[in-house]
Amino acid sequence: MSNYNVLVLGAGKIGSLITCLLSESGNYNIHLANLHIDTANKLVSQLALKNVNTSRLDAQSEKHLDATFNSALHSGKLDAVISSLPYYCNPLVADLAAKYKVNYFDLTEDVAVTNHVKTISEGKKTVFMPQCGLAPGFISIVANAIIQNFEKLDTVKMRVGALPVNQNNALKYSLTWSTDGLINEYGNTCYGIESTKMTNLLPLEGLETITLDGIHYEAFNTSGGLGTLADTYSGKVNIMNYKTLRYPGHCKIIKLLMNDLKLNHDRDTLKRILENAIPKTLQDVVLVYVAVTGYNDNDLFEENYVKKIYPQTIAGRLWSSIQVTTAAGICGVVDMVLHNTEKYHGFVTQESIPLADFLTNRFGKYYF
Repeated sequence: MSNYNVLVLGAGKIGSLITCLLSESGNYNIHLANLHIDTANKLVSQLALKNVNTSRLDAQSEKHLDATFNSALHSGKLDAVISSLPYYCNPLVADLAAKYKVNYFDLTEDVAVTNHVKTISEGKKTVFMPQCGLAPGFISIVANAIIQNFEKLDTVKMRVGALPVNQNNALKYSLTWSTDGLINEYGNTCYGIESTKMTNLLPLEGLETITLDGIHYEAFNTSGGLGTLADTYSGKVNIMNYKTLRYPGHCKIIKLLMNDLKLNHDRDTLKRILENAIPKTLQDVVLVYVAVTGYNDNDLFEENYVKKIYPQTIAGRLWSSIQVTTAAGICGVVDMVLHNTEKYHGFVTQESIPLADFLTNRFGKYYF
C-alpha cells in the first residue's frame, strides 16, 4: 500500500485525532501545523506517533500559511491538505491548495465557505472536498445510500446530535467540539427542500420530538448539516431537511440567548459565556438518524438508519464520540479518494462516496 504525504492544519479536538488515526495506519507521513507548537509536540510525544513532523502556524496570516505549504512541499510530493481549522480560515487554505495543486479536504459546516471552495475548484484536476466529517459528511453518505432504495422520493429527514451521556446543567449540553462552529450552526440561515424546491429556513425553528431507545430528544433547524445533498436532489424530493438533536429544553434557552438577548449579533460574547459556563466532556454519545419515505411499485415505504456511537480508546487515549466520528469521517474519505485519484477530481460531494465502501474502509470501521 502506498504512503501518502499530508498536511494537517490544526491540532485541536479533531485535528489531534486525525493525526493520530493517520499515523496509526502506517501509510501516512504527516506534517502537523498548529498555532501552539507545544500542543502539537505534546500530542506526538505522549502518543508516540510515528511519521509526524510539527511546525507553528498562524492560520490567519497568508504569508505564514503559504510558508507552511512550501515547507511541506519541500520534503516531497504533498498529496493532500486536511484543514481542521475554524471555518473562517478555510477559504485561504483552499486558495493555496489550488495554487499548489494539492488535494483539499475540510470540516466546514459554513455554506459560504463551501461555495467559495466550489468556485475555485472549477476546472481543477485535484480534489476539493469540503464538509467532511459527521454532519455535514457521514450523514449525507448515509442518506444518499438509503435514497437509492426508492423509485420515487417523498421525504428525507437527517438528524444528528452530539450529547453528554449525563445531563448536569440547564442546557443539558457539554461543549464537545468547536464553539465557533456551534454558534455558526445555531445562528446562520438554514437550507432545505419544501415542495421540491430549495428554500431558506430559520435556525432554531422547526422544533420536533424524536424518541430513540425510549429516550426523548428534540430536533430543530441548524445550518450546514445538509451539505450539498439538497442541491443534488432539488426537484427530485418533496421534503428534505437537516436538524440537530438535543435533550428537551435546550433550544428554548439557546433562542433566549441568541435571539431575545441578541447575542447572535455579538458572537464573541456568546462564545465567552458558553466556554466559561458549559463544561467539556469525553463521556458523550453521537446519534445518527436518517428517515427516508418514498414509493416502490406505487406503495409508500419508509426506511431508517439509526446509530449511536460512544467514546473509543485509540492509541491508548480515550477520545469522545464526536472526535471519533468527525475524525474517522474525514480520514475515511481522504483515504478513499487518495486510493482512487483517477476517479475523483474537482469539487467532490459527500454523497459521491458509497456507504458500503466507506464502512469497509479502515477508518470507517470506527462507526460500528
